[in-house]
Amino acid sequence: MVHVLSSRVLLRPSDPDRSRAFYGGTLGLEIAREFGTGPERGTVYFLGGGFLEVSGRGEGPPQDRLRLWLQIADAQAAHAELRAAGAEILRPPVKEPWGLVEMWIADPDGHRLVLVQVPEDHPLRYRPGI
Repeated sequence: MVHVLSSRVLLRPSDPDRSRAFYGGTLGLEIAREFGTGPERGTVYFLGGGFLEVSGRGEGPPQDRLRLWLQIADAQAAHAELRAAGAEILRPPVKEPWGLVEMWIADPDGHRLVLVQVPEDHPLRYRPGI
């Protein structure tokens, strides 16, 4: 049994500077650390606690099967901010049948990011004492 202490998603973009501008600028992710030099240097961003979800079945090519799921506080505010920043909005916020509010955007290489708001009354919401 492997004891995992930490995790991260590894992204190999076609244009690292463009992707750093998107993740650090457009999304506003904070830098945890950087390593190396030049355009191929590594940049690690904070994503909060991480999980690996395996669900459903991929229909398209392997590069279309990865999604980055990010929980956010306010989907409507994020939608307005990201639209103003020029992010590619694939789908505006929609309340799903399972109760989460999801919006979809794409990074510069077309990877889908699912931005998710967990409503106050949803079972995923942590509420002490319950």
